[in-house]
Amino acid sequence: MSTGADVKAAKFVLVTGAGSGMGMESALQLAAAGYDVVGSVLTEEEARSLRSVAEERRLSIRVIRMNVADEASVRTAIAEFMQMTGGRIDALVQFAGMGLRGFFEDLGMDEVRRVFDVNVFGMMAVTQAVLPYMRAAGSGRILLTSSIAGRMGSMSISGYASSKFAVEGWAECLRQELRPFGIWVSLLEPGLIATPHFTVNRNRARRALDPDGVYYRWFCQHESIVDSILQRNQFTMSDVARAVLSILGSKSPRLRYTVGGKAKLIFALRRHLPGEWFETLYWGFVRRMVTKPRHQAASLSGEPPAGPQRLKAS
Repeated sequence: MSTGADVKAAKFVLVTGAGSGMGMESALQLAAAGYDVVGSVLTEEEARSLRSVAEERRLSIRVIRMNVADEASVRTAIAEFMQMTGGRIDALVQFAGMGLRGFFEDLGMDEVRRVFDVNVFGMMAVTQAVLPYMRAAGSGRILLTSSIAGRMGSMSISGYASSKFAVEGWAECLRQELRPFGIWVSLLEPGLIATPHFTVNRNRARRALDPDGVYYRWFCQHESIVDSILQRNQFTMSDVARAVLSILGSKSPRLRYTVGGKAKLIFALRRHLPGEWFETLYWGFVRRMVTKPRHQAASLSGEPPAGPQRLKAS
């Protein structure tokens, strides 16, 4: 068995979720850096978008269709990829994923299962499909996109955060299992960043949108806070793509890579403050902003929330 991967061997790269956002930008920057990139997309519209942007930048990216939540689709797509590359895959970079916004009591279990099907089981299925090829080669890089929400929960994202916590635990196990085969596993943990995840793909739970719902005012307030942070944020998808390049180019990549200044600051505070202090100071501050705001946020329709105020914040 190989005990390490040759950095220069990381040439054929599969990027999942390359049809938009961080996945697309990372696929483009990898292609610009000389990698032979195949981007997987969910829809034909995403395929056209990726090809169009690649053409504008005068880059060569091959595109395949894959639904990570469908195991048959995964098997077909990986077989197509291997046919393209002569049975070789040097790196797998996984961005395919989805969000879910809403207080836990408002989440439908079907909505939560869908998030886990994509964010956890989909990522597992793609990884499992490429492992025999990486083991045979004695090398490989697997980069799994998690989130700051995979290491620290927050109000209104329990469905999403729990899926990313699962990815973090799985990745820790996977890294230990695959290192003897010369395969490196790393986690990418971006902070809050403006992507289609927060615009056209903003997945709000059905019951969270009910103006008569118990949590509706709080949900509107939390959404308003998130939007405000995104508007002020200087952290971009290009920053994430550059991190991907750095990780794949590292001789001995770490397990975790947090990207974004605010995320790093919050983790530093949590690392150095006793747990009870952090919960009281940071989580207490966020909770008060959401449940006892100085200025009430507009409803999701742009009007002041008209729902009943039936909750009391502790």
